This record gives sequence, structure tokens and C-alpha cells, in this order.
Amino acid sequence: MSDADVSLKTTPRDPRFPNTNQYQHCWTRYNEWILCLKRTGEDEDACKQARKFASSLCPNETMENWDEMRENNNFPGLTLNDDEE
Repeated sequence: MSDADVSLKTTPRDPRFPNTNQYQHCWTRYNEWILCLKRTGEDEDACKQARKFASSLCPNETMENWDEMRENNNFPGLTLNDDEE
């Protein structure tokens, strides 16, 4: 997918995060994406919107770091192997 094909939109307003610092909102959206993957059996297409919401809030470097941490099984948030939701 080329840069011209990417349409960036901001995630919908979430009243849980009224302040200007959106890092916690970013963290929550990223973990909601992982939760979606768990619930759908890792169906990336079904969770595309959740990933877009996280991508619209989180810095690219942060997302890349978290993705790498998940690959190395040392991500501090939700994991696909967690028994709890």
C-alpha cells in the first residue's frame, strides 16, 4: 500500500480521556486491538478498525516498539496467550 492510499482519520472521541495527554488513550486502543485479535482468532481484517484507532493516536515508534515487544513475548499489556480478558 502506498502512502497515497492511506487515509488517516482520528479515532472517535472517548470520554474516558478528556485531557490533552492522549498516551493512556493510545495504550488502551492498542490493547483493545489485541483484545479484538484474541476474540476473533487473530483475524487481522476483522480488527482493522481497532488497529487504525490505535495508529491514529500512537506515535509510529511506540507502535513499532510494542509490536516488537509482543513478538519477543515481553509486552506488559494484553497478549494473545493471556487466559483472562
